[in-house]
Amino acid sequence: MKILSVIVPAYNSEDYLHRAVDSLLKEAANVEIIIVNDGSTDKTGEIANRYNQHYPDTVKVIHQDNGGHGAAVTTGLQAATGHYFKVVDSDDWVDSTAYSRVIHQLKQLTNDRKIDMLVTNYVYEKVGAFRKKRVLYKRVIPENKIVGWSETNFRQGNYLLMHSIIFNTDLLKRINLRLPRHTFYVDNLFVFEPMQYVRKIYYLNVDFYRYFIGREDQSVNENKMIKQIDQQLLVNKKMIELYSSNQIEDESCRQYLFQFLEIVTTVSSVLALKSNTEENLWKKEMLWHYIETIDPTLYEQLRKRFLGALLSRKGFGIRYFVLRIYKTCQRIYGFN
Repeated sequence: MKILSVIVPAYNSEDYLHRAVDSLLKEAANVEIIIVNDGSTDKTGEIANRYNQHYPDTVKVIHQDNGGHGAAVTTGLQAATGHYFKVVDSDDWVDSTAYSRVIHQLKQLTNDRKIDMLVTNYVYEKVGAFRKKRVLYKRVIPENKIVGWSETNFRQGNYLLMHSIIFNTDLLKRINLRLPRHTFYVDNLFVFEPMQYVRKIYYLNVDFYRYFIGREDQSVNENKMIKQIDQQLLVNKKMIELYSSNQIEDESCRQYLFQFLEIVTTVSSVLALKSNTEENLWKKEMLWHYIETIDPTLYEQLRKRFLGALLSRKGFGIRYFVLRIYKTCQRIYGFN
């Protein structure tokens, strides 16, 4: 049994797939790499097959009709046999030195020391950016020890993304994680849904994941996100439903999920404000109405926060003020 299953969802990735898979092969003896070719129309499938032919004991390939990123991750999870589970998007890659340390550490975390989630740092590899932003958790999670939620210190601005997480495979299978098909931004659900079941956390302070952003055709490009705002809102609403329908006993975990939900709701609202179309501004109003209907307590909690108080209101002045804050954060934190 391999220590780690790495899923590589791939759609029309002929220009990037080599970089991702080559970086993963450096630990071929310890990992299984599952490339899920999600109905590509370029040479992605051929490239994946060649890797399988050269590394049959390490690389598996699954070809499927296009179902989107979530469908590919779900397929990969069903096929995964490793102790732990990691998603590496086909245009991203991992750092070789950090990778060795991750594998070494995961080997120490088996049997009675098995954890639910390993957290590492990630680095924004933004096109044209001179300074690469590193996302670290050293002031958030104690290093090199197994901890629970009560020992973490997540604050606004500290969020776990798909890039920073390695889950226990059994946990994901036990909760029967299924991500929506034909939907962008499901990586938020991939993180959000299992989190309430996480009890044992381990933080390894290494810059493991390299997140390649800044291309015009990426789903996280701001203009594309505005065009696809319905999908962002769909994911946002599913997160609201998950948060409101489950009794999350661990207060520290619940507080973290609230903050996570707050930032996703902020992103949805800001995208609508940036588009400044009557239709999208109406969708923003409907999102806040949805929250109030589904969970009045959550609605009031969000409105008490600084951004929630602004975003739940209407008006040109509010829009101008929020977008100024957004641009400042964009410049400081270097996202999109």
